[in-house]
Amino acid sequence: APKIEAKMLQELVLKKTDKVLEIGTGSGYMAALLAARAEHVVSIELRPELAEFARQNLERAGVANVTIEIGNGANGWSARGPYDVIVVSGALPALPDALLKQLRLGGRLAAIVGAAPVMEAQLVTCSADGVYNTVNLFETVVPALDGAEAKPGFSF
Repeated sequence: APKIEAKMLQELVLKKTDKVLEIGTGSGYMAALLAARAEHVVSIELRPELAEFARQNLERAGVANVTIEIGNGANGWSARGPYDVIVVSGALPALPDALLKQLRLGGRLAAIVGAAPVMEAQLVTCSADGVYNTVNLFETVVPALDGAEAKPGFSF
């Protein structure tokens, strides 16, 4: 929802020099918002048809500082990292270490973590090599990120 995206953008405190990774391009809306405040955005989309839809939307809007790539970004996109900011546009059952390791020192990551009915919007900051500080921002429920592996559930 736009209000969730706005709150996450506000918490990230983007700078014009930031290199951003967005995981889950969708329509390209969040990529456009990120691009307005950052130097460059790399956005990863699993579904080729959505990636093309987003490319068209961004082109129509005149957004030129976004690169859309097709693939599964659930564990990040290390080929273009490290990043100043990472935004996950879909829920993850847990934050993968591989994703955290792609943050630069001082880098920020915004993601929604958990499983319905309890999900937390989190802001993670890399404060030293391998040291991450997490702040729970608010509770919400959003659809799972395409390609994210669910945590095994409890069974008898």
